[in-house]
Amino acid sequence: MIQIKTAHEIELMRASGLVTAGAIAAVKAAVRPGVSTGELDAVAEDHIRSKGAIPNFLGYHGFTGTICASINHEIVHGIPDPDRRLAEGDNISIDCGAILQGWHSDSAVTVTVGESSAQDAALLEVTERSMWAGLAKAIAGGRLTDISAAVEQTITAESHPYGIVDHYGGHGIGTEMHQDPHVLNYGRPGRGPKLVPGLALAIEPMVTVGDPATVELEDGWTVVTKDGSRAAHFEHTVAITPEGPWVLTAEDGGIAGLAPFGVTARS
Repeated sequence: MIQIKTAHEIELMRASGLVTAGAIAAVKAAVRPGVSTGELDAVAEDHIRSKGAIPNFLGYHGFTGTICASINHEIVHGIPDPDRRLAEGDNISIDCGAILQGWHSDSAVTVTVGESSAQDAALLEVTERSMWAGLAKAIAGGRLTDISAAVEQTITAESHPYGIVDHYGGHGIGTEMHQDPHVLNYGRPGRGPKLVPGLALAIEPMVTVGDPATVELEDGWTVVTKDGSRAAHFEHTVAITPEGPWVLTAEDGGIAGLAPFGVTARS
């Protein structure tokens, strides 16, 4: 069932989203060569709890971390490990969420440890830009696959043949972290449920340098590229409002990210 929120409930989700945004920022600031993904996990948990919120990943179907820490060829759901340390040139996807007053938020960013290669910089840039292209379509009166198509078109317009990970994608969010509808990162526009005020979605493209085929590791969580090529993952939670998209996990509400698409965001 698709959950439609009241204006007040969206305000509560915004408060949750700002907690998640702060946790992501704190983890990004702690990324450096030699830091363990377990240490980064502790940074996120400390921030979330300091704001009176609860990590929504921790304990979810038995998951043992506050963040998903996915490195290089790992796409999503990497398990934080106190013995796994980052090295110069690694890419790490930091995926994180919080529950505040019963309302969930979810966001992810991929960063490079130290200097980035041209290939990695391009991968991260197109993945993040495709996310914003999708968020720019989170407008009342549209259809769900308008978002999917915008993500896909941004990626396939590149001269490099980037891969778009199949099956995995965004989702509805509210009083649970994962709700209907599922939001694929590809598809024809004009299909699926109508976008209406009060609908909240997590938009999260996952893009690979090589073949997008995936394998789940024996830990039952970590999803990697089958060919070992690097991947990137970005995510924001957005609410559809009468005034336009409100990116609940962006500190500015999405103003800067949506501006290149000619879309005015709620701050």
